[in-house]
Amino acid sequence: MMFWFAAGASFLLALSILAVADGRNLIKLPSEARQFFGLFDDSNGDANDDTVGTKWAVLLAGSTGYWNYRHQADLCHAYQILKRGGLKDENIIIFMYDDIAYNEENPRPGVIINSPHGEDVYKGVPKDYVGDDVTVNNFFAVILGNRTALTGGSRKVVHSGPNDHIFIYYADHGGPGVLGMPTNPYLYANDLVDVLKKKHASGTYKSLVFYLEACESGSIFEGLLPEGLNIYATTASNSEESSWGTYCPGDNPGPPPEYETCLGDLYSVAWMEDSEIHNLQKETLRQQYQLVRRRTANQNSYYGSHVMQYGDLKLSMENLFLYMGTNPANDNHSFVDNNALYLSSKAVNQRDADLLHFWHKFLKAPEGSVRKFEAQKQLANAMAHRTHIDSSIKLVGKLLFGIKKGPEVLKTIRPTGQPIVDDWDCLKSLVRSFETHCGSLSQYGMKHMRSIANICNAGIKQEQMAEASAQACASFPSSSWSSLYRGFSA
Repeated sequence: MMFWFAAGASFLLALSILAVADGRNLIKLPSEARQFFGLFDDSNGDANDDTVGTKWAVLLAGSTGYWNYRHQADLCHAYQILKRGGLKDENIIIFMYDDIAYNEENPRPGVIINSPHGEDVYKGVPKDYVGDDVTVNNFFAVILGNRTALTGGSRKVVHSGPNDHIFIYYADHGGPGVLGMPTNPYLYANDLVDVLKKKHASGTYKSLVFYLEACESGSIFEGLLPEGLNIYATTASNSEESSWGTYCPGDNPGPPPEYETCLGDLYSVAWMEDSEIHNLQKETLRQQYQLVRRRTANQNSYYGSHVMQYGDLKLSMENLFLYMGTNPANDNHSFVDNNALYLSSKAVNQRDADLLHFWHKFLKAPEGSVRKFEAQKQLANAMAHRTHIDSSIKLVGKLLFGIKKGPEVLKTIRPTGQPIVDDWDCLKSLVRSFETHCGSLSQYGMKHMRSIANICNAGIKQEQMAEASAQACASFPSSSWSSLYRGFSA
């Protein structure tokens, strides 16, 4: 008996060495080795395997306003998937403004749906950090497990250990090098990556997966997230393009007729609807990435984006189960690479989803009603803000570099693999200068972050930016879109 035990152990050790040498995952140790010798029953997943560690999740929706319904709907849906997957509330940390479920615009008070025929995904979602507690500082403190740095909220943090697996999901508006938040300031890419590096240096996780839904979301990691941190990240778009909303008014399939807003985001809905139908003990991160990439590209049509991956790509060979658990109802469902989830309809550019909401609200409101007037005013304010921001940035560029060279500088795109800016402190200072004189960039104006980064890269100092911004903006619209409370300034 001892002979066969020793021989079997030697055989498995040899296989593991060959697997490492060949760069392929031929056999998973130690769990499969332990199964081979009947040392535990795998029917309970990782319940008896101390090497798997605890699953942690941080979910953040960074927007406010009913026109951004989809971000909180995405987050709530993600929570339900993780909860059915076996994660405990004590290990799931939620950030959302929580102004959607009981918003006066919501046709089903207290209910949030993420697809046309979807169930309520809001029920049971923990209220860890809501309202003005959804801040960059709290988000970072939670990731680092630093309770002393928290302000408000449930005070839950990722109190992880060296064998634990962490899943972070973020959904909101974004721009080159920046992510939106419902509070001031917004989140810059270099600060996020610095926090991830600190988390790795603390030795308090085994691996970390980051799913990011935002416009130009590839710019958050490109040229910034190094290999060797045991972090695998996927993004809804590359560093130069928008991400897309889905299940929107006028779409097919669209939301129920009483809804005047998009229910979800294309990338987010893709990974979640995939997760709902498969046994995640058998599906790998790479398999989901490939499926989500094809669906989000939307058959290479105009209405889609390029899903990207960054960091330690070898982690993509791991099963989703390590991060999301798995719904026991899907135990008999194997991964199917070719399914109906690839099919999608016309999506809506994330940056235009607010206009779509205001327009449909206007169309459906009774003639002469207060609601119709309100929708018309909201649409006019949003358009005025866009026009002001676009023209102000263009004029600043011309004032700094001249009429011919200005547009060229603003439109420059750096080679693939480089971050958008070399000096992030410069970028932040120039944004502060612009917003001081021209008002908030806001969720729409994030698209111009690359232009301001290019101004930095060209050597312009804060004093020069302030002078040009003051000349370009004698005044700015007084609507909520331009309020500095909605801006990037610290």
